[in-house]
Amino acid sequence: MPHITLVRHGQANSEARDEESYDKLSELGHQQARWLGAHFSQTRDQFQRVYTGTMVRHIETANGVGLDLPPVRDARLNEIAYFELSQLMQEQHGLVIPTEREGFVEHLPRVLQAWQEGRIDGASESFEDFHARVSDVMNEIAAGNGRALVVTSGGLIGMVLRQTLDLDVLGWAKMCLAIMNTSVHRWQMVLDQPLLVQFNNVAHLEAPERHFAQTHL
Repeated sequence: MPHITLVRHGQANSEARDEESYDKLSELGHQQARWLGAHFSQTRDQFQRVYTGTMVRHIETANGVGLDLPPVRDARLNEIAYFELSQLMQEQHGLVIPTEREGFVEHLPRVLQAWQEGRIDGASESFEDFHARVSDVMNEIAAGNGRALVVTSGGLIGMVLRQTLDLDVLGWAKMCLAIMNTSVHRWQMVLDQPLLVQFNNVAHLEAPERHFAQTHL
């Protein structure tokens, strides 16, 4: 039965306030990726295809996991331009950008709602275009042969969850907020329909001495 496994990238530069500065793994992010690769090896979790977005943090995570297969790099697997959307929301609607994870619990759904409703002027990508590219790339991967590993970002994984589970904006935002760095999410294709069979698995970080590495930002 075909599988698609989505992995969120390792911890990036969480102190950054723009996309370019954010787009690199921290030292912990590199370690999270290595631990995930060792876990795949220990559990004999094998893949016939590997895909990543074109962002540095995606590529560095895939390299850290250490699979022998050369990845297919596809920009359709890249993240939402959240720094841009947040800045535009602040300028146009006065929504202050939070500096801690707790603040994003209210911030994220408001940004996503405004984006979906077309109330953010000047965004480089519309909600409709993001929705379409995620659907298109996942359908193409699902149509391929063999088990696929996809290294991407939390917002994109959240959109796949939204499309699979018919979530509203609030549900989508809650899923995104829950997704941890290097977490594993798995779908099985049954009668050409994707069924979610695993969400936010961090078995490679469950040992007590690794609990500190269960990060969201």
